Amino acid sequence: MAKVRHWASMLEGELPAILAMSERVVNIDSGSYLAAGVNAVIDVWADMLAGIGFTIERTPLADFGDQLTARLAIGGNGPRLLVFGHADTVWPAGVAAEWPFHRDGGRITGPGVGDMKTNVVMALHVLRGMLVEGAAKGLSSITVCIVPDEEIGSPGSRAWLEAEAQRADLCLTLEPCRPAGGVVIGRGAVGAAYVTATGVTAHCGAARDKGASAVAALAAMVPRLESLGDISAGLYATVGILRGGDARQVVPGWAEMHLDLRAPDDAAAERLLADVRRIVTAPPSDPRISVALRGGFTRPAFPTHAGTRELLALAESFGAELGEPVFGLVSRGGSDGSFAARLGVPTLDGLGPIAHETCSRRESVEVPSIVSRGAVLAGLIEATAEGALSRA
Repeated sequence: MAKVRHWASMLEGELPAILAMSERVVNIDSGSYLAAGVNAVIDVWADMLAGIGFTIERTPLADFGDQLTARLAIGGNGPRLLVFGHADTVWPAGVAAEWPFHRDGGRITGPGVGDMKTNVVMALHVLRGMLVEGAAKGLSSITVCIVPDEEIGSPGSRAWLEAEAQRADLCLTLEPCRPAGGVVIGRGAVGAAYVTATGVTAHCGAARDKGASAVAALAAMVPRLESLGDISAGLYATVGILRGGDARQVVPGWAEMHLDLRAPDDAAAERLLADVRRIVTAPPSDPRISVALRGGFTRPAFPTHAGTRELLALAESFGAELGEPVFGLVSRGGSDGSFAARLGVPTLDGLGPIAHETCSRRESVEVPSIVSRGAVLAGLIEATAEGALSRA
């Protein structure tokens, strides 16, 4: 059976190296649209993966960084393991200089420290330690996919990830572990819709009646859109951005609105998107205004399969052995793990260290959890290699 205490001891020894590499990559600006920064982070991880025997494939993604696929044939008769991570963050250029990696006692902080740069660094050290000791020899193969556009829904990476998932027997995803030990066994559907409006500019004083406000057209939709669905049921649309116009004294000739979409399952997602279309495409009260809608649900719902529950049971047992709680939960957040789970691949998510307040300036990681959650990850890989999963 998996020797999680041994892996915890190994990771305790590796902790200074893990923190040093985490500092290196956290201090690189790698927002989704900062391709050079994303690739600089991928360079670090690709070098480490190549150094432990993985074959590296890098595919440039237009407007983003590279898709990194790292493959290692183990040669056993066991399952094919797929690991998902991402190199991009939600943060624009300059944030790393304003808010660099910092350790304060038992916490580390910095842009993307928990979502998910430290997580990937932890996982790479887990893989290296296991391969050195031959603990993964029962696996057929290991494939690691590092995504450059995850924080905007992986629009350019979905087909690649689904193709890799179709060749896998299980998927372990490195989103952060939730405070108190929650790992993810299911997710709702997540989407993004973009609404643009074109009106007619005019001076607000001398020729107000000649203008047609694009901002007013979209603003009128906000309360109707945000009243859709039921937040308590996980079904809703949220207007995150509404902007437009060129000057205070000019009737706005353009406007745009960005909507975040959430639904508990794929059927509810289709209904919500239909309701959004009905509101957005209704004829404007002023015929001089035109409105267009693009986007939709980018991530399908993440169903909880029997194989996922088997993975959870293993993770719970490893956590208990370490004296650290592990429990399953269903999240409303998005993850690339949804692409594998939707295809019927047993998938467990939230396998990074424990993180707090991700995607905020207060984002932090509990340093001791790098050791304990890394040991749980190692235990899952080792147990899978030993044939612990009936569906693998």
